[in-house]
Amino acid sequence: MESINNKEDVLILAIESSCDETAAAVVKNGREVLSNIIFSQIDLHTLYGGVVPEIASRKHIEKINQVIEQALKEAGVTLDDITAIAVTYGPGLVGALLVGVSAAKAIAFAAGKPLVGVHHIEGHICANYIENKELEPPFGCLVVSGGHSHLVRVKDYGEYEIIGRTRDDAAGEAFDKVARAIGLGYPGGPKIDKVSKEGNPDAIHFPRAKVDENVYDFSFSGLKSAVLNYLNQCEMKGIQIVVPDVAASFQKSVVDVLVEHSMQAIKEFGFKKFAIAGGVASNSGLRAAFEDACAKRKIEFYHPSPIFCTDNAAMIGVAGYYEYIKGVRSGMDLNAVPGLKLGER
Repeated sequence: MESINNKEDVLILAIESSCDETAAAVVKNGREVLSNIIFSQIDLHTLYGGVVPEIASRKHIEKINQVIEQALKEAGVTLDDITAIAVTYGPGLVGALLVGVSAAKAIAFAAGKPLVGVHHIEGHICANYIENKELEPPFGCLVVSGGHSHLVRVKDYGEYEIIGRTRDDAAGEAFDKVARAIGLGYPGGPKIDKVSKEGNPDAIHFPRAKVDENVYDFSFSGLKSAVLNYLNQCEMKGIQIVVPDVAASFQKSVVDVLVEHSMQAIKEFGFKKFAIAGGVASNSGLRAAFEDACAKRKIEFYHPSPIFCTDNAAMIGVAGYYEYIKGVRSGMDLNAVPGLKLGER
């Protein structure tokens, strides 16, 4: 059996706290997850119908040391065995990010280990490497989550070009707002996905927005408004609202736009491989539509398991590994950057 402590192995201790998950993981050589600990605050924020930044930050402070200790223990390693510390430093909620960044800097300083700041969206893209050992750049990737909708050209490890992004609401944000409007509550994505299975996706035709200046950009605020208008009209006219039909029709509208833009990018950029990532990537309707569209075009399609779609530290460990071997190091002046753009350092 190969030793975990082989001197040639690179072991990354990764920390993620950009939103409402406090997470730590140990990743070996960029592809092997030795531990992946996630403390989710979802039950807390459900009470308020969405993430409350102040509460998220306080909870991260309470839990950060516990998840780090647990990650090391489960991986069967000590800090001495760790090669470097990787941490999400943006984008995200500033207070939440600061907790992870502060913990990572303290550990790196005390243990004398290199520190590597990681971009959260890069982490989501890299989640695809965990279970798909054969996947290597270049490829196309759609990152869809509560805060982000990005269509990305992955040129190489750590080298990205954003070819499309949302102009307003992210896809996950639209899911949350519509779920709230139809009485499903928070978190919207999984709840709409579940209810949609009982509905007719062609019952109501909601708009599919196009952005004139860039065919790859997304806009979901008009769709959200169209759903709210439909609900208001039903109430005014005394028409019964069939929640599964509204959910399924809304979901189909989002999925159609995401798939259409992605297929257009595949054609223009000549991608032979395409991946999806982020919280919304665990949506069963989205996965099925992409599997079908990619199969028709003989494109290899990749997606992480749901546990690696939502925020987690394993993906940060993978991204951190590729940054580390490229020679990227962060100083003790590393700070939280809530609006960090992909490709920036």
